[in-house]
Amino acid sequence: MPTNFTVVPVEARADAAQAQDGGDQAAGQPEAQGCPEGRAGPEPDCPSPGPAGDGTPRESSPFINNVEVERDSVFEGKNMAQENFEGKNMALFEEEMDSNPMVSSLLNKLANYTNLSQGVVEHEEDEDRRRREVKAPHMGTFIGVYLPCLQNILGVILFLRLTWIVGVAGVLESLLIVSLCCSCVAHGCHAHWDQTMLTAISMSAIATNGVVPAGGSYYMISRSLGPEFGGAVGLCFYLGTTFAGAMYILGTIEIFLTYISPNAAVFLADMAGGEAAAMLHNMRVYGSCTLVLMATVVFVGVKYVNKLALVFLACVVLSILAIYAGVIKTAFDPPDIPVCLLGNRTLSWLSFDVCAKVHGGLNSTATTALWGLFCNGSMPSASCDEYFIQNNLTIIQGIPGVASGVVLDNLWSTYVDKGSFVEKKGMPSVSVSSEARASSLPYVLTDIMTHFTLLVGIYFPSVTGIMAGSNRSGDLRDAQKSIPTGTILAIATTSFIYLSCVVLFGACIEGVVLRDKFGEALQGKLVIGMLAWPSPWVIVIGSFFSTCGAGLQSLTGAPRLLQAIARDGIIPFLQVFGHGKANGEPTWALLLTALICEIGILIASLDSVAPILSMFFLMCYMFVNLACAVQTLLRTPNWRPRFKYYHWTLSFLGMSLCLALMFICSWYYALCAMLIAGLIYKYIEYRGAEKEWGDGIRGLSLNAARYALLRVEHGPPHTKNWRPQVLVMLNLDAEQAVKHPRLLSFTTQLKAGKGLTIVGSVLEGTYLDKRAEAQCAEENIRSLMGVEKTKGFCQLVVSSSLRDGTSHLIQSAGLGGMKHNTVLMAWPESWKQADNHLSWKNFVDTVRDTTAAHQALLVAKNVDLFPQNHERFSDGNIDVWWVVHDGGMLMLLPFLLHQHKVWRKCRMRIFTVAQVDDNSIQMKKDLQMFLYHLRISAEVEVVEMVENDISAFTYEKTLMMEQRSQMLKQMQLSKNEREREAQLIHDRNTASHSAVAAKTQAPPTPDRVQMTWTKEKLVSEKHKVKDASVGGFKDIFSLKPEWGNLNQSNVRRMHTAVKLNEVVLNKSQDAQLVLLNMPGPPKNRQGDENYMEFLEVLTEGLNRVLLVRGGGREVITIYS
Repeated sequence: MPTNFTVVPVEARADAAQAQDGGDQAAGQPEAQGCPEGRAGPEPDCPSPGPAGDGTPRESSPFINNVEVERDSVFEGKNMAQENFEGKNMALFEEEMDSNPMVSSLLNKLANYTNLSQGVVEHEEDEDRRRREVKAPHMGTFIGVYLPCLQNILGVILFLRLTWIVGVAGVLESLLIVSLCCSCVAHGCHAHWDQTMLTAISMSAIATNGVVPAGGSYYMISRSLGPEFGGAVGLCFYLGTTFAGAMYILGTIEIFLTYISPNAAVFLADMAGGEAAAMLHNMRVYGSCTLVLMATVVFVGVKYVNKLALVFLACVVLSILAIYAGVIKTAFDPPDIPVCLLGNRTLSWLSFDVCAKVHGGLNSTATTALWGLFCNGSMPSASCDEYFIQNNLTIIQGIPGVASGVVLDNLWSTYVDKGSFVEKKGMPSVSVSSEARASSLPYVLTDIMTHFTLLVGIYFPSVTGIMAGSNRSGDLRDAQKSIPTGTILAIATTSFIYLSCVVLFGACIEGVVLRDKFGEALQGKLVIGMLAWPSPWVIVIGSFFSTCGAGLQSLTGAPRLLQAIARDGIIPFLQVFGHGKANGEPTWALLLTALICEIGILIASLDSVAPILSMFFLMCYMFVNLACAVQTLLRTPNWRPRFKYYHWTLSFLGMSLCLALMFICSWYYALCAMLIAGLIYKYIEYRGAEKEWGDGIRGLSLNAARYALLRVEHGPPHTKNWRPQVLVMLNLDAEQAVKHPRLLSFTTQLKAGKGLTIVGSVLEGTYLDKRAEAQCAEENIRSLMGVEKTKGFCQLVVSSSLRDGTSHLIQSAGLGGMKHNTVLMAWPESWKQADNHLSWKNFVDTVRDTTAAHQALLVAKNVDLFPQNHERFSDGNIDVWWVVHDGGMLMLLPFLLHQHKVWRKCRMRIFTVAQVDDNSIQMKKDLQMFLYHLRISAEVEVVEMVENDISAFTYEKTLMMEQRSQMLKQMQLSKNEREREAQLIHDRNTASHSAVAAKTQAPPTPDRVQMTWTKEKLVSEKHKVKDASVGGFKDIFSLKPEWGNLNQSNVRRMHTAVKLNEVVLNKSQDAQLVLLNMPGPPKNRQGDENYMEFLEVLTEGLNRVLLVRGGGREVITIYS
């Protein structure tokens, strides 16, 4: 959480009001720093820092940077005398009043803090907004948490599917299913509890770690794991809640059409065996109509749903009490519920009235309706089904009672395929060779293939209501106390109910009746209803209203969850769903929820929809456990939950169980849910708004970075692991804008987002005076890095001089083993200007610093001509001039550039220089073999440079260089005079260069040494004797006597620069980029300006040049 506060001093109330109208000022600054005097606001290029100080949007807080609230709530009602008195008492701290509030102010704001919904306006708020104050939350543990959890956990699965699950899986495996599902939310580990809830424990720990506004599980997960995980899991939770609404609606329609009014069906079976398809169509029609009705109720007013919630809950409680009462009654007075069996097969008692083949009278016998179903006529002589003839009809009691011992028969599972007979074990049955079509006969058949994992997926939605209390956190009087207590009590209660019901159903009800999903053997009555006392209608009506109420609750909660996500702004395309009616009702979110819910209704099968919502809820619970485990393991100072009965191992166990259950229920649904969550995560990461919520993933990243940095060795890495970790030195103008933005473009092309990149710059001055300018410059650099897609860090230094600041960056940038090994900078184009005489000195000193630090140096000359990231070279060459070995940097850099789409179509050419004694042919072969072993594709060319005479142009160039250097050193001139003198030297240099060029173009005379060398001259001069060369030198000196007084070291250096420049221009003038070895600066500092001239001559006439100086170590290897 940000820790900056804003307090408006009483004496400055008028000033604060003006500041509020004119624009917020940074905390602790009486005036806007970094802007010129006379300016009322910040400069356009210098955005004002936000409330948090770094411009990063943060979540709202009840006591951070709220000037108006401070003014109205804290200082309102105080007279001036009291204010002056308090000001005198606190005079020692008056300098800090702008940034640090008084404790009384802070406590007053905390006391008046209310849990407003995160991004949601309360639905009770009037349209005309007459209510200015929000009512204080008043719901306690019982009403606010316990009962909502109870209502959501005890629902459609208990009434419609639990008996069938017990019959198919048996009592033992049913207990395992219930225990396994409850283990995601319950596990026995504590001395005071028989069962301690894993997910509930994790949720309780997170919920009690500070104030939880409305938003429930989404708020907790997003603030614990960050916006990416929060958005992904929040949407999964929303989808789960929406499909839960579809499941409850389908359950409502199934109860209505199967047990309340079967005659209300719109579609009827037109052929034998078509009942299932007709039922699905009826479910779709009635379900869609019910969805429209429920959505209309939610749209009209949620308050009606809330008022009916207690009525629906009462129906659930009465139904459960009726079940226990019925179980007790069966102990001494079992109900008379006959079930008809043919052999060991259960018959559907819907189309016949008497379980007998014939009626026995005094004089005659008559066939029954059952005879007509199995035979082709009602006559005794009619042809009948062979199994019907060979086996007898038997009537057994469907509910023999808890004392009957039927539990022994129901202990074990009975998994069968789809369309199988529901058979009673132990009953005599005569098998026949040929079977008639079973679907046309009145047998009870299984509608789906059953197995253990399917039953887990169907049952799990019954334990997905544990978040109901946390979702109401904004309405609780004390959420930190109510959520853990109410949730744990609700899970303990419902776990006891489910486990006891599994045992009691197995002990009271016959196995074939349990496996009869739709009560066909009971004349179409609800199985659990026949067990209840005093009437089956208690269960039927209770379950109907229970599922109806749960559906309304889902349609009420899901749109608000989506609205909260949309108003958080983490998913851009969902922002339209953050809008609603004037009173805050999420209209658009309700519409989307209804459309998604309709998809579940069109599936029409309760058993098919249940695993879908199980996936989304399991994923949500998995991340709740992950959030608690991460926060616990990180041990962040802010992790101080009031709920102490938690441990990271319990959270990790709960997370593992949730993940296992996802794949146990349905592996393909699990993969789909994880794919959806992954896509949402990546979308938020790529396009979503950046949020700083102090989440655990950020802390996890910091811990991982710390661990990795400690593991990275401080010494240099192995050659195979070497990669350019670049420190980019940027220059800023007077407006704190970057002078050469294309240097960052080149950095992006060189790095392609890989490795370490530090973008550094230096401001001249003191930090106290330049703090605002430094912040403005850093914002500009970060903005440019975003535009150029440069992934890295920005490090800006304020120093007394540019020279010292650059040296400090080279020495101290980076952290631990993650330090830069390469410095990239631009060539100082204005180094010859008299008013910028320090630029070349700083440049040469930077070269010396990188050499001393054993770091590579890259100097981009004519950097403004370098391509931008959106440009593409369709053709051209990247030419490498390998003069001296620098550890392989010249080989590696063009290979890295070639990976970027800007340079991808350029060809790589490598030139090397051969001396007189070198075998150029063998050099080319060796270089080609070297590149082959390096796995680098490039053209190779060896250029021969023989020893020859120094031209007059070289001497003249050296003379002009030394004269200029001496004049600038010796003459102490004013600025204007220095400019005139520099211009005079430049004119003289140009005229001399023109004269020498004219002489070289004239035809040579036999008695004078040629001023420049052609290829033919080089070959012929190889065989001249040394004396002729000496004579040539004497002839040259006769042209200008002062040439003999030149420093011969400078002459030789200039000769190398001139000759090499000629060769490079001849071969690479049209190249897209030229990479050259950068010679080192002279050891004698007196010749620094001459060094700049040498480099200028060396690169003259080339468009884009990258001077490369190695760091003194090998950076490329031929070995694997």
